[in-house]
Amino acid sequence: MPRPLLADAVASISELKADPIKVVASGAGMPVAVIDHGKPIFYCVPAATYEAMMDLLDDAELLVLVKTRQHEASVRMSLKNL
Repeated sequence: MPRPLLADAVASISELKADPIKVVASGAGMPVAVIDHGKPIFYCVPAATYEAMMDLLDDAELLVLVKTRQHEASVRMSLKNL
């Protein structure tokens, strides 16, 4: 079963080797699928996009933690005691 292509921009390994910065730029901030023999082998993303993805993953993990703890009893605390 073929894997779906999850990017609008596509580059071959040869294009990546020849000019990696141009390949990254071709995605205009979005992922670029790097293909080999017509199949995606990895996705290349700019640093800012990768950082944003990591922030979203962190937020998702925190959301799970908040949901598991939302019904726990709260503890009253003063700022002086922290």
